[in-house]
Amino acid sequence: MSKKLNPSESTQFKVALIQMSCCSEVEQNLTKALKGVRSAVSKGAEIVCLQELFSSTYFCQSEDLKHFDLAEPIPGPTTNMFSEAARELGVVLIVPIFERRAPGLFHNTAVIIDTDGSLLGVYRKMHIPHDPLYYEKFYFTPGDLGYLVFETRFAKIGILICWDQWYPEAARLSALGGAEILFYPSAIGSGPSDNKTDNLIQQESWQTVQRGHAIANGIFIATVNRVGHEGPVEEGLDFWGKSFVCDPQGKVISEASGQEDEMLIVSCNREVLERYRKEWPFLRDRRIDSYGSICQRFAD
Repeated sequence: MSKKLNPSESTQFKVALIQMSCCSEVEQNLTKALKGVRSAVSKGAEIVCLQELFSSTYFCQSEDLKHFDLAEPIPGPTTNMFSEAARELGVVLIVPIFERRAPGLFHNTAVIIDTDGSLLGVYRKMHIPHDPLYYEKFYFTPGDLGYLVFETRFAKIGILICWDQWYPEAARLSALGGAEILFYPSAIGSGPSDNKTDNLIQQESWQTVQRGHAIANGIFIATVNRVGHEGPVEEGLDFWGKSFVCDPQGKVISEASGQEDEMLIVSCNREVLERYRKEWPFLRDRRIDSYGSICQRFAD
C-alpha cells in the first residue's frame, strides 16, 4: 500500500492539469493523455488531473444510443492503463471516464488512483445539465455517492465535475470533509449562437464563481477544461480551455490559454490554508443553526 499523508512531512504538494484537444479516436486520446501525465511527472507533478470525458470527443452534443458504447466499467481498460502508470510513476491520478455501472445505468465519473495503482474511489457527477449541445441527462444518472474527500499520498483532495462547479453547496461540503484542494475536470465552451461578448462574460463568470469557492472555503481550486472545436465547422462547440489554479484568496496562480494544448504545474503550500482561514474565519463563523431551509427547493 502507498504511504498515507502526514501533513507534518511536507508543506508543499505539486499538482498538474492536462488541457488537451480530443479527436474521435479513443486510443489516440488515451495515448495523448498518458504522454501528458508522464511529462507532468518528469517536471515534478505529484497529483495529475485529466479533463472531463477526455478519452473521446464530447459526445453529449447529440442524443444517440451509439455513444453508450463508449462507456466502460470500473475497473476497466482505462482505469487499468492509468493504474499501471500511477504505480510506475508514483503519482496520484484523477481519471474522468464514462462509467457503465450496470446495464442501462451510466455515470459521468472521476476515478482517483493512488501512487501504488490502487483505486481509492470514485466521484460521480451530481449535477447533470441538459441544454442545447449539452444533453447530459440522456446519458448520465446523477451521482449517488455524495461529496467525497480522498486522502491521497500527497494531499486530501475533493473532486467535482463541470456543472458541479456552479454550486456553492458542493464546494462547501467538500471543504467540510477536509479537502485541501478541489479539482474540477470540465468540458465547457461556446456554441454557434453565442456572440463574442456573451462568451467572454460567461468565461469570466465561470472563473469568478470558482474563485469564490476558493475564498469562501479557504481551499485551492484546480480546474482543467478541454480545448478546441468539436462538431461540424459551423456548428458544434468551441471549448475555451482557460484551465487554472487559484489559491485560497482566489488569486489565480496559473492559467492556460484558450486555444492550445497545455499543461499547468503548480506548487500548493498547505500552510497557506491555515493562515488564510485564521485571517478569514468563514468556517468558524458559520451559523449552522440557521441553515435548515437550504435543503428546500425554494422558500415559497
